[in-house]
Amino acid sequence: MKSFLSLLFFSLTIVSCSSVKVITDFDSSANFSNYTSFAFSNSQIKKLEISDLDKKRILSSIENLMQNKGYVSSSNPDLIINIDTKSREDVYINRYNDFPYYGWYGPTISTTYKPSSRIVGLLYIDVIDAKTGSLLWQGNGSGSLSSNKLSRDELINNFVTKLLESYPSKNL
Repeated sequence: MKSFLSLLFFSLTIVSCSSVKVITDFDSSANFSNYTSFAFSNSQIKKLEISDLDKKRILSSIENLMQNKGYVSSSNPDLIINIDTKSREDVYINRYNDFPYYGWYGPTISTTYKPSSRIVGLLYIDVIDAKTGSLLWQGNGSGSLSSNKLSRDELINNFVTKLLESYPSKNL
């Protein structure tokens, strides 16, 4: 069931970037210009319960964005990047007032309540100092998104781009 929800998360969530909410935090004492290389945490990636295609899309997007910021992929990295995904279902109760009708005691308005739900997906990215193991930067993005216009590659790239916008470039 958890695997299904995670797959559903990316099926329904990584679709557009307009309603992605992003929260980031970083170690203010870290000097990001001291770091030049990165690698992904393979053990963490193996644990992800999403499709291999979506994993590949996320990793490719992160790798491209990190390289655009001046970092290089390495087998002996300065930074380790962890990713994780989760999903949750938000349920909403919508209230509708039906048309008035006339009964024995005069006009009456009927109220109908209709539940609806949406899947909200979460993507977490942690950047860790490879030597000390300390967390340097953390970001998470959440959203319930839909689009019929963009390809899945573009949608996931937009989600990751929005999430990593605040990550510092190597040149800072």
